[in-house]
Amino acid sequence: MYSLYGKVISNPGHFRQLSCGESLITLFNCPLESRFADMWSHYNYFVYVLEGRKIWHTSHGSYDLRKGSCVLVRKGACIVEQFFDVRFCLVVFFLPDEFICEALKNKSSPMRQPGEKFEPVIAVDNNPALQAFIQSMIAYFDARREPDKALLQLKFRELVLMLADNPANVELLSYFCSLLKEPQNVTLQSVMEENFCYNLKLEEFAKLSARSLSAFKRDFMRLYNTSPGKWLLEKRLNLALHLLTNAGRSVSETAFECGFESSSHFSRAFRQRFGASPLALKQQNAN
Repeated sequence: MYSLYGKVISNPGHFRQLSCGESLITLFNCPLESRFADMWSHYNYFVYVLEGRKIWHTSHGSYDLRKGSCVLVRKGACIVEQFFDVRFCLVVFFLPDEFICEALKNKSSPMRQPGEKFEPVIAVDNNPALQAFIQSMIAYFDARREPDKALLQLKFRELVLMLADNPANVELLSYFCSLLKEPQNVTLQSVMEENFCYNLKLEEFAKLSARSLSAFKRDFMRLYNTSPGKWLLEKRLNLALHLLTNAGRSVSETAFECGFESSSHFSRAFRQRFGASPLALKQQNAN
């Protein structure tokens, strides 16, 4: 599983990009290396699809993005499915929580009250103003020299305020409000429950929860009264049991969907926990 933000920022020759501080806009139309790609981001990112189709698979469901789709993908992990028969091109804005909150402080009208839960991928209203904004950003990519950082910062702020000023973006407005209520603080429980089924390292879980690794381990023990490693293994094995016995998944599919490094690692852990191999239990349940 790779960091989308890290992959983009470390390959400027591959992904056309403009940045101001930690905020980054990128334009790319290259295919992923395989049909499915596991990736994560510790920043929220806004996606505008110019051409083609990809599906974002998350722990809460799948989101089919096609030409004209615009969404905010909340920070976390996902699996992106690619279709090689069509060219794919999109514009991506990476938006740190701190930048979103700072931009919203300039908003004159009050924000709506935050909700308690949000979809991993939040749909955004694709109106003429947003389309014009995207076209204005594409023009910067085509320019011979990179625009001034101060101008780029204004454009990033414009995007946040434009999205927040549209009453049609109900869920997005609620999510933005939740960031204002708790800036720079993603709840640990939410991060773990939404991402435990992905093969993320503890350092990456810590980054998603806006903590150092030591603070993450300390706060995790206080919340769950067990270590992150033990908790993750138990959650993944319980999900695996469900997928094998109720969802008809194969052993390899189950290992992949539950975040195990390999089928052999999954089988060993499953046998130790349930006293039988995944295949034996699956066959027993089928009889």
